[in-house]
Amino acid sequence: MAKEKVIILTHSADNISVDTVSRFVKEAGGEVIRFNVDQYPLHNRLSSVYRNGQQEIMLENESGLHTLHDAAGIWYRRSYNIGKGLEQFIDKEFLPATLQESKRTLFGMIEGLDIFQLEKYSVYRRLDSKEEQLRIAAACGLNIPATCISNDAAVIRRFIRSVDAPVITKMQSAFAIYRGGEEHVVFTNTVDESQLEELDNVQYCPMVFQERIEKQLELRINIVGHAIFAFSVNSAVSDRSATDWRKDGAALINSWEPYELPQDIQQKLLAFMDVYGLNYGAIDLILSPDNRYYFLEVNAAGEYFWLDKLCDHAISRQIAHVLTGKASRR
Repeated sequence: MAKEKVIILTHSADNISVDTVSRFVKEAGGEVIRFNVDQYPLHNRLSSVYRNGQQEIMLENESGLHTLHDAAGIWYRRSYNIGKGLEQFIDKEFLPATLQESKRTLFGMIEGLDIFQLEKYSVYRRLDSKEEQLRIAAACGLNIPATCISNDAAVIRRFIRSVDAPVITKMQSAFAIYRGGEEHVVFTNTVDESQLEELDNVQYCPMVFQERIEKQLELRINIVGHAIFAFSVNSAVSDRSATDWRKDGAALINSWEPYELPQDIQQKLLAFMDVYGLNYGAIDLILSPDNRYYFLEVNAAGEYFWLDKLCDHAISRQIAHVLTGKASRR
């Protein structure tokens, strides 16, 4: 009997999560095909063929020739550094077009696979809309902070004054600025009164402004299929992490604890996942001092490896079971 094949779309330098999920897939009797996209197209060959109304998608990599269209599922984990090394072989004037065509081909083929996906590329792009996330969260009965996304300084000033509470600012996408050869990650920061007069520059780059919710705890909720794994951290123990726990993430990594999420919040989060059809989501919540839960965002590719250790790798095991069809899916 043929083994259930699982494709893991990632890159060569990904973390231990891939190896852990791979181990559980194999323990469940499955086979793992790891597709490191930073090796495409220089070292990997990807082909899509239609004959007599039938589709075949084939990948040839360092482990051999694999058919992808008959896999049990695919885990779209990461797609970093597609086209790495092409600059050594392609003239500079043709490089942008070559990279664009490689990405278009890869994402098009993956999107076109008629198999279970955790998640589709188009779903990741849909989740780029923080506006839709907040609207759907509110429709599912979750509390959300007052939020303004704009490049209009006048609108932002009115919003800040109307909130009657501290306001934080952040970017919609995660990125870093490189200055003097050093990486400076852009985190969430509090807006103070002196910065209100400097808001005119926001015209050139829209930003997110949001009511700052005082924190009793910060929560990371990992939902895989219909299973919920909740964890909490008291980020207020550090001045650096009080606004954004990631600023002192390394120092707090051993401070996270399993958390019992109330049933009504669990049901609202599952309803939220149902709307998107998501089978994996890393959801950030805040528990306020008056015991209200506030939804911030969901990341369909959010990291979880440091939390996996707190539950005997139950998150990775559940991902493997959802991929192989041994656990319920959306």
